[in-house]
Amino acid sequence: MKNPNKTPSLIKPLIFCFFVAGLFVLSVTPAASAEATKEQALVDKSLMTFKKFMARSDMSYFHEHFKESVGLLIVPTFVKAGFVLGGAGGQGVLLARDKKTGVWSGPAFYTIGSGSLGLQIGGQWSELILLIKSQKVLESLYASSFKMGGDVAVAAGPDGTGASAKGLSADMVSFFRSKGAYAGMSFDGSVIATRDASNTAYYGTPVRPVDIFVLRKVSNPHSAQILEALADVSE
Repeated sequence: MKNPNKTPSLIKPLIFCFFVAGLFVLSVTPAASAEATKEQALVDKSLMTFKKFMARSDMSYFHEHFKESVGLLIVPTFVKAGFVLGGAGGQGVLLARDKKTGVWSGPAFYTIGSGSLGLQIGGQWSELILLIKSQKVLESLYASSFKMGGDVAVAAGPDGTGASAKGLSADMVSFFRSKGAYAGMSFDGSVIATRDASNTAYYGTPVRPVDIFVLRKVSNPHSAQILEALADVSE
């Protein structure tokens, strides 16, 4: 007579496989979740930076020309520091607007950095927004890296209420909100590079900027707030 309490021979291996699979999921999920949380924090900080810039009365050029832009690169913490030898950099998010539909998409994750020589003393912590006015420049950012300077110079956006933008024809315009003192400021030679690991973590699958902005293969519901904020101002 068979023992009714005895587990069939095929069941035991299955239980063991499920147990091992469970341990694997537990070991992998926290790391992936932590990475996605870190990237979401950057998105949230970028949203706060955008709102601060829109609330400033001395950013009239930014307010007036935002609707003409095809993209924004928002860097919530851009650090410059050095003594004689200087360096600058930060991490940020790129958001793009379809000129035909007006719909914003993204974000995609990037770093921006540079090193320089010259008289540079002090340190500066800034919030930075690069206003992208050219579709050609926006598409250049879809590559793995993009070096500023030459044909793609970045102009400093004018400050002050009613600030004049006469002669300002650059395809990218920079805006800062800074604390600290620093002598010397130039984006020529700076490199903007994609952060593929962060894009993968945020969307849960390996993606390139073209997949995010052109093919629209992926989306993340947690980016809804920043996209809605951009859309509200664009109307």
